[in-house]
Amino acid sequence: MTNSPEFSDKVLALRQLIVTLDSIAIAFSGGVDSTLLLAVALEVLGSERVLALTVSSQLVPGAEVARAQELAQRLGAHHRLISLDVLDNPDIQANRPDRCYHCKRAIFTRLLDIARAEGLAALVHGANSDDIGDYRPGMRAAEEVGAQAPLLETGFSKADVRELSRQMGLPTWDQPSMACLASRVPYGTPLAEESLIRVEAAEETLRSLFGAGQLRVRDHFPLARIEVPAEDIARMVAPEIRERVVDELKALGYRYVTLDLNGFRSGSMNEVISWREAS
Repeated sequence: MTNSPEFSDKVLALRQLIVTLDSIAIAFSGGVDSTLLLAVALEVLGSERVLALTVSSQLVPGAEVARAQELAQRLGAHHRLISLDVLDNPDIQANRPDRCYHCKRAIFTRLLDIARAEGLAALVHGANSDDIGDYRPGMRAAEEVGAQAPLLETGFSKADVRELSRQMGLPTWDQPSMACLASRVPYGTPLAEESLIRVEAAEETLRSLFGAGQLRVRDHFPLARIEVPAEDIARMVAPEIRERVVDELKALGYRYVTLDLNGFRSGSMNEVISWREAS
């Protein structure tokens, strides 16, 4: 991939597209995609025409917000933290299958207002071509609000994003994919601050005990359903790890602690709905 003409063409197209935007605000989570977008934008536009905007809400782990702040500083970007009470929105709090649409619409509307107030020409976000293959109503919200996705527009896949990130020396190039805490709660179960705090604490505990980069704790309270990559399942059930995991998660309030034998699947909560029917 590194030297392929197709990849080189994508990189050139991305840089040219960002140049044509002139000045931008970036929805910056600190994940692989938005970090690459920020780094390229700073390279081709300069820091004075780029503003990174990070949303802090009940749905975003505190560690991810802190990572975004650290990355923005490291890249030399102008950065602003935006606080949103997303649970105040009944369409988000209800946690129906279209929750992400309402959440992203609220977020992008707020960020676009800031971009306009700062005199910036466009709001962009880090969706790539892999993001169109799953149920992602948030993509529709971004389009409706007018937020652009330069990586998607220039054909970047997740593998492309990681490769260019690696070439640019970005520390996020092999970082696991992130998802908001609401994705751990089954559709139809109203979102509550208590459950989101519990999930965040459970995942932080698992990472400290187990060290897996990619994992989820799905909150079917009082049951916790743990997902780790299939190749890590055997290590998770080793007595010295299993017993500590059970003890720690029960201390957080879970009564039952289970391990999903299907392994980690991004968006596994979407398996219970027909995403075509819900779109």
